[in-house]
Amino acid sequence: MKLLAPAKINLGLRVLGRRPDGYHELDSLLLPLDLADEIELALRPAARTSVAIEVAGDAPEGASNLAVRAARAYLAAQALPLAVSIRLRKVTPAAAGLGGGSSDAAAVLRGLHESQPGDITRPELEKLALEVGADVPFFLDPRPSRVGGIGERVEPIAGLPSLALLLVNPGLPVPTAAVYQAFDAAGAPVGRESPPLPDFSRLEAQDAALCELARNDLEIPALRVCPALAETRDALEAVGARAVGLSGSGGTFYGIFGDLPAARSAEARLAIPPMAWSRVARTLESR
Repeated sequence: MKLLAPAKINLGLRVLGRRPDGYHELDSLLLPLDLADEIELALRPAARTSVAIEVAGDAPEGASNLAVRAARAYLAAQALPLAVSIRLRKVTPAAAGLGGGSSDAAAVLRGLHESQPGDITRPELEKLALEVGADVPFFLDPRPSRVGGIGERVEPIAGLPSLALLLVNPGLPVPTAAVYQAFDAAGAPVGRESPPLPDFSRLEAQDAALCELARNDLEIPALRVCPALAETRDALEAVGARAVGLSGSGGTFYGIFGDLPAARSAEARLAIPPMAWSRVARTLESR
């Protein structure tokens, strides 16, 4: 099987509180991108279960890879004696707040479920996905969605058009755990849910609403963990992004532009440090 694993951005992220188990309740709009990893999945009967992975690009090759963890979790849940071989071509940069590893895991779960459905129900598949990672349930059916809880509540949103983006990352690590620790240490008040969606058909008239929608409660703690992030935000604002937001806990900022030519023109004028990287991408429309 050949599978695509699209990246995502968080169009805004609100932290609504911390649960007794230490996880944080979130409210966010997740939008899949046309930036996608490529996965080849091969299965064969075997005396006992095994999972192997071959990676082209920046991702771990062993058991720490979320695609491997997803495959092992599915095979264990179904008690399937299969040898699974995964070939992964990384396109989405790792540890960038773009959900690349979670999307890889979900693609593997989708592929296994399509080829070996067994007795597992959709709710059981979603529960299994959540055990692998908080963003994995969203990527089981990647389309514009409002995501809540710790990632288990996924509500697709109708009527969202494609948005042209310029992604910029400082090329430095921004550990998720450190960002949440900085958020908790700051004693920030409990956030409010995301505001109503603006009228995307009138984007020029909705810049203020779009900026408010893109607000991320983790941005300030992420800047404390990695001060160099400020340069990437400033660079996007300098080339005329209509709204700028941080995806997930970082370290990728996205700028929203009127169309792809405008985003490409902005990338050509972008002034970022040598270790930083940029990509032009677009979000996928609702379906």
